[in-house]
Amino acid sequence: MANDRTDSNLITREYFDSLLLEMRHIDSVIPDTAITLFGETFQMPIATAALSHLGNTAPDGMAKMAQGAKEAGALCFSGMGSAEEIQSMCATGAKVIKIVKPHADNEYVLFKIREAEEAGAFGVGMDIDHAFSADGQYDNVMGLPMKSKTLSELRSFVESTRLPFIIKGVLSVQDAEKCLEIGADGIIVSHHHGIMRSAVPPLMILPKIKAVVGDRMKIFVDCCVESGTDAFKALALGADAVCTGRAIMPPLKENGAEGVRDRLLSMNGELKGVMERTGFAKLSDIDDSVVYQRKF
Repeated sequence: MANDRTDSNLITREYFDSLLLEMRHIDSVIPDTAITLFGETFQMPIATAALSHLGNTAPDGMAKMAQGAKEAGALCFSGMGSAEEIQSMCATGAKVIKIVKPHADNEYVLFKIREAEEAGAFGVGMDIDHAFSADGQYDNVMGLPMKSKTLSELRSFVESTRLPFIIKGVLSVQDAEKCLEIGADGIIVSHHHGIMRSAVPPLMILPKIKAVVGDRMKIFVDCCVESGTDAFKALALGADAVCTGRAIMPPLKENGAEGVRDRLLSMNGELKGVMERTGFAKLSDIDDSVVYQRKF
């Protein structure tokens, strides 16, 4: 797969690396990376991705990821998992947004939303891009059948909770517009780690999505965010914040919560360094005027 030119992860990584930045040093200052998301202030616009099954990486891996995020002052997303797992994550004091799979049984979706609410989750959402398998059928995840959702169904999930509702797997202007229509509080622009071959890189479609969404809901970017420089590029093209997953897994395995904390702080430090060298004092100042694309 490393040489497969249709590999969406490879395409996304190449697109990140094709974006170059000009420097602006005169009058630049040490920047502020604090951000307010859904009424809560975080120290960085870098969140943990909606990972699942991190017990395979480290004992109590999901709770340790949440603890590391809390210590770094970062938002934490969570993927598929049990009631006990989301409870252990929220018990760390982290602000956790639980992303629920598009289960075929809508009552089970509502049950998982209530489960997250009762655990003390900061927000909930749905992973809309995990509905289909690669062979033209609905997906099945760990024995649980999935199914695509209509706009009406998604609206019912949004309206079922008072928590912020985030829709993950948006990779088109059309879906972004629909998320606005049903009152979602945010979207995650993502192709779910290359779930479809030849998927457009999130940063390529991001400016078009931002043009439609504006400031009416929060925009996160996921997929191949590995550094503070990657985060800066996403912010410059219209994201409010980013999610990082694979970058925190080796530190989690090696040093648990401390490893996650240190990796997030390191990424945010690099983000600050790029902001210093491009002349942006705060996150809301960042724009695409410093971004150039190298042609392949």
